[in-house]
Amino acid sequence: QVQLEESGGDSVRPGDSLRLSCTASGATYASACMGWFRQTARRNREGVAIFQTDDRTSYYGSAVSGRFTISQDPTKNTVYLQMNRLKPEDTGTYYCVIRRADSGCRLFPDEYKDWGQGTQVTVSS
Repeated sequence: QVQLEESGGDSVRPGDSLRLSCTASGATYASACMGWFRQTARRNREGVAIFQTDDRTSYYGSAVSGRFTISQDPTKNTVYLQMNRLKPEDTGTYYCVIRRADSGCRLFPDEYKDWGQGTQVTVSS
């Protein structure tokens, strides 16, 4: 059983930046897909970004590509989501996910059974 602990959610203004963190503990994978989904007022379980740990490839949802960057510190089993140029529509609950990378990493929420509790991001003027 994997435990995921998220942090970094906050209330910010449009155009601001924010960094989320997610640390995995418990069971670990030699190669994993680890990253973020979000639930917003418009969309449920929208794919944000996924990091594939073996080849260090990143995948992004179209709504955040070019503004958000996912990275990993393998020594800490932690992924980070750097969010720049935040918009009000980025407001939502951000959930960390992880699974074994046995079939490639994709932004399909049903492929992930381990989810964190979520951290709230609010973007408002």
